[in-house]
Amino acid sequence: MQHFEASRGWDDEEIQILDQIRRVAAEVIAPRAAENDEAKSFPWASLRSLHELGLSGISIPEAYGGSPVSYRLFLEAVLIVSQACAATGIIFGTNSACVKPILQYGSEAQKRRFLPRMLEGGLAALAITEPHAGSDATQMRTSFRRDGDDVVVNGSKIFITTGDVADLVILFGKWSGIETPAKAVSALVVEKGTPGFEVLRLERKMGTHASSTAALGFSDCRVPLDNLLGAPGDGFKILLSTLNKSRPSVAAQALGIATAAFEDARAYACERHQGGRRVLDYQANQFLMADLATELLTTRMLLDHVGRLVDAGIEDIAVEASMVKVRASDLAMRMTVEAVQLHGGHGYCSDHRVERLMREAKITQIWEGTNQIQRQVIGRDLLLP
Repeated sequence: MQHFEASRGWDDEEIQILDQIRRVAAEVIAPRAAENDEAKSFPWASLRSLHELGLSGISIPEAYGGSPVSYRLFLEAVLIVSQACAATGIIFGTNSACVKPILQYGSEAQKRRFLPRMLEGGLAALAITEPHAGSDATQMRTSFRRDGDDVVVNGSKIFITTGDVADLVILFGKWSGIETPAKAVSALVVEKGTPGFEVLRLERKMGTHASSTAALGFSDCRVPLDNLLGAPGDGFKILLSTLNKSRPSVAAQALGIATAAFEDARAYACERHQGGRRVLDYQANQFLMADLATELLTTRMLLDHVGRLVDAGIEDIAVEASMVKVRASDLAMRMTVEAVQLHGGHGYCSDHRVERLMREAKITQIWEGTNQIQRQVIGRDLLLP
């Protein structure tokens, strides 16, 4: 693995940034992870530490006050933060995912209005999923109806990361009067405190307890027409473009979890003795760890590859984004299950981090498009004309 790190080609400034992120992850974020998870406490202190490093602006151009980094470095930052605390990594990655549609499709006035909030440490949420529309977003029922200089919103969303605390919500719904489902989807920025917008509940989840997941309701919610991203009907292309860039971020989150589980399993198997030998002295366990180490390295190389594609200006990365999301999330689930198994009964108890990591890994196979959907994307690309 040391040869991989040496070959990555970070420049001096990037190395300094990553060293600072690792320091904060080790000193501030990781020590709070278990307590925040147990108490279901939002990781405000961890997020403040990232903001103080200037990471609120790493996806925002200098013209708007940001300090942008390469997409590859952003992915590495998400991995490092997620290795320390998956919930914090999810929130950090989601914020960047919300910046991208504003940058790519927002007007100049919208960028000047919304981006400063993100630079100040504000939070944002993507609101896509509904009770009747998950993987097939064209079936969403949230409605947008123009009324003068406003858009009247009615509907509901579920499973919205940070939806209860977000300053901005990138909301997807259907524009009234456009009959074709995919062509009706539109995107709107809803600001916190807008009348008619409410948090209905917080979800009770298997893991990532420190990252809140909300159900949102919109009842005759009036949003200024100036908050519309693009034109009516542009929402579906905005949604797909946003997901193509956020799915590698999910892969980075999954790899952070997988890396933490691998390190814990290796340390425990080298320390724990059974039958007069260390657990890792048994060949079966050595072979298992060798396979997991190989998968971890190859998946990190794939994530680096996707990062380089984006940095090279390649727009169509849908297949590669799906591939790395599937590979990383499946590995995170396998890695955490095997880590718990290597810990034996201790792994089933919350005294060891692997118990939490196993609960956290599962969501990476589900959100941002289930792995079954990702395999459909990859499979369709393989069809001959």
